Amino acid sequence: MFNFQSTASLIFGNQEAVNSTDQIKTLLGKNIFIITDKGLTELGLLELTIKKLKTHSNIKIFDDVESDPSKSTLLKAFESAKEFDSTGVLGFGGGSSMDVAKLVSLLLGSNQDIETIWGVNNARGPRLPLVLIPTTAGTGSEVTPISIITMDDKEKKGVSSKYILPDLAILDPLLTMDLPANITASTGIDAMVHAIEAFTSVNPNNNPISKMLSIEALKLLGSSIEVAVFDGKNINARSNMLLGSMLAGKAFANSPVAAVHALAYPIGGLFNISHGLSNSLVLPHVLKFNSLNEDARKNYAYLAPYLFKNLENSKNDEKVCNHFIDLLENLSKKLKLPYRLRELGIPEEACNSMAKEAMKQTRLLVNNPRKIEESDAFNIYKAAW
Repeated sequence: MFNFQSTASLIFGNQEAVNSTDQIKTLLGKNIFIITDKGLTELGLLELTIKKLKTHSNIKIFDDVESDPSKSTLLKAFESAKEFDSTGVLGFGGGSSMDVAKLVSLLLGSNQDIETIWGVNNARGPRLPLVLIPTTAGTGSEVTPISIITMDDKEKKGVSSKYILPDLAILDPLLTMDLPANITASTGIDAMVHAIEAFTSVNPNNNPISKMLSIEALKLLGSSIEVAVFDGKNINARSNMLLGSMLAGKAFANSPVAAVHALAYPIGGLFNISHGLSNSLVLPHVLKFNSLNEDARKNYAYLAPYLFKNLENSKNDEKVCNHFIDLLENLSKKLKLPYRLRELGIPEEACNSMAKEAMKQTRLLVNNPRKIEESDAFNIYKAAW
């Protein structure tokens, strides 16, 4: 038995952020509250969409969302949306803007106390109508029932609930064309992590649909990430990355991620490192730890040729698995991403505090193929340092 849920409706195509405004207006109503970040408003990526929406709806823009959004930002957005008497919420941007949009729509629609929503299935709903438009190919947040917020003490807390799946996701590859190479690379690896962890998750809801989507995601991401990073105007590569990210999002929305994310969160929370880069820093080291588990080793060996199609054929799972992990570590180098914690100014002694913080991510750690103790987390951070 398994349960598979996803976004009710999805539109994919060039210019669809502008061409789909009739659907947006129908869903979101008279007072549309838009949540984004200042970088995107300065780029003007939303201008044409807003112009068309304004013909029938009132618009208010909240663009104070930061990377790894804080609880105070969430509350600020909520108060602004409430004051506007919002009838619907549009999240436009990366995972941060979409995550804030999800929770604002939930809090507005449910009147639930914010302190009671954290964790799995604690949000009661309903929410206001919600549309999400991603501008990065990484989080897959447009198709996941998950939102991550950084608390005042720097701990990352999540809401996981079917109520925050949007009514509509619009994927427009043209919105990703000007994404800088380093963000393209880190968000792309983030999407790969989603697919790998969804496939290998020991969560009881791991299912054949998520496994299929993970494989298809890795095919798209593996064949396109280098082109997207080094030839950012290649529309085919950008399209494949956006589709791959979405498929990986659908996969882990139902077969949840595990220790890579659990260990990435303290890096982002304590040192303001982007989520995608935090994932890429610990990825090979968590996989090495997990590969001592026979099932995990077999799964990594099985996935390897889908992500790296030129991988040498071998029936030796251990050999293929080790090669797979090496190739993932080399991919970060090839994409010119930092691959050591020390490169980002993180002191070696922080490995201890990060390990303690990682242990708080019980929601994720229970899905890992191999049990991780605090001492294991410490050793993984040391290896990544």
